[in-house]
Amino acid sequence: MRVIVVGAGIIGLSTAWYLRRFGAEVTIVDPAPAQGASHAAAGMIAPAAEVVWGQTPLYPLMRTSAQMYPEFAAEVASATGTDLGFTDAGTVVCAGDRADLQALRELREAQSRSGFATELITGSAARRIEPSLSPAVAGAVHIPGDHSIDPRRVSAGLLSALTAGSESLLIRQRVTELLGDGAATTGVTLGDGRLLEADQVVVCAGSAITEIAGVPPLPIREVWGDVLRLRAPAEATPLLTRTIRGLVNRRPVYLVPRPDGEIVLGASSREDGLSGTPAGAIHRLLSDGQRLVPGIVDAEITDITTRARPGSPDDLPMIGRIDPGCVVSTGYFRHGILLAPFGGRLGAELALGVASDWPPDGALESVSPHRFATDHTTAHLMRSNS
Repeated sequence: MRVIVVGAGIIGLSTAWYLRRFGAEVTIVDPAPAQGASHAAAGMIAPAAEVVWGQTPLYPLMRTSAQMYPEFAAEVASATGTDLGFTDAGTVVCAGDRADLQALRELREAQSRSGFATELITGSAARRIEPSLSPAVAGAVHIPGDHSIDPRRVSAGLLSALTAGSESLLIRQRVTELLGDGAATTGVTLGDGRLLEADQVVVCAGSAITEIAGVPPLPIREVWGDVLRLRAPAEATPLLTRTIRGLVNRRPVYLVPRPDGEIVLGASSREDGLSGTPAGAIHRLLSDGQRLVPGIVDAEITDITTRARPGSPDDLPMIGRIDPGCVVSTGYFRHGILLAPFGGRLGAELALGVASDWPPDGALESVSPHRFATDHTTAHLMRSNS
């Protein structure tokens, strides 16, 4: 079966990976592969730390995808000989002061109710785990089961594996429109005017999906994020050995160390439509990060990245068929890296008509794009049932 995957971020590449495993002939279309939200992402595979009040349907998706990650990462690494920076050192979620500690206790209660194994520890215990933590840290939640990975290495590895022996499998063009015969999608129109036909199209274009003619109006919003990459002085490396997350004046912040000594500091969350990098956002990140880990004041800033995450009204992704020839997979918000194995496999199976009996109960309904259907979109979306 010939399948076009629109978008070469972590979701599009993961979808293409699973499609190839199922034996499909895959063409990937993206003008700038792996340069969108995936390029900015820190790479936390942390379902427990990502627990947010009111997002209960998201938890089983995150847990399932995290369980898929070791095998997924090992297969990609084996296929390419690439070190993906996968680590399993866990996470420490810190309270910047006593006022933040109450919010942290409430978060830990929500984690426990959702079945995640976490431990509330004192600030002193947290500093024994991570000596670089500030003396002001009032307490923490230790999550030994969380992992992390380097998204840039994962994307590079997937691109290498998918295009090995044939660069023509990747077309560096923008998709402007879905082609159709009135009943189903049959291909895509490229920015240079070329037409590509396929048996199935999977649209994984992130927030850019709203710019593709022929895709039904989906409630995707751009949530901009600013992320810094730091490098501590050689004499202070490693500054951290595991992911540090925290609340500083109730603002979330994280620091993710890489095996090579890099530290990713993030991330702001803005819906102001500004694609540039605000000085205030960077100031807050550095200030909040320093409150938790004072040693970053001596680190070098090696990279500042600003990208838009594709968000949905309920912060769950949209993965489903919109007509007999097209599947969409978007709206992952800040969970794209974590949900890549889940979304990649599910999107591939939907495109190929493979029975998906492994997702948790209710998962297909919770991610269906039909859950947002209005009178304006119902006619288009209902084509998938014809």
